[in-house]
Amino acid sequence: MATKINIKNLQEGYQSIISNGRHSIVGDEPVASKGTDLGFSPTDLVLAGLAMCKVATVRFIARKNNWEIGEVNADLEQVVKRGEAGKLSTSIQVAIKIEGDLTDEQRAELLHQADRCYVHRMIEGEWDIAEA
Repeated sequence: MATKINIKNLQEGYQSIISNGRHSIVGDEPVASKGTDLGFSPTDLVLAGLAMCKVATVRFIARKNNWEIGEVNADLEQVVKRGEAGKLSTSIQVAIKIEGDLTDEQRAELLHQADRCYVHRMIEGEWDIAEA
């Protein structure tokens, strides 16, 4: 199934109404980039998608195995550096905290599965971005 996103860009700053046809959020750029900072930046949204996929995967695997867990929280930090010819190199630090009475093996399995979530694999995979 294809994922579709529609963007309606507003005249103020870089504000955009982002919709998947069922839900909407506001995107923008920080003030330093001449935006109004009233919504997530594009890089925020990419990182948020990765974070959500990781924590949802942890919960999915825990439920599948009947492991009792509480909150699952993640902190992700992204650093992007410019290399030769403008090529970007991105580094993401991930810290996931899982509440619950888990063995070391269970916790390790949940973290391993988080690294195999769909968005993580998608980001590491091949991309073909074409104009329609």
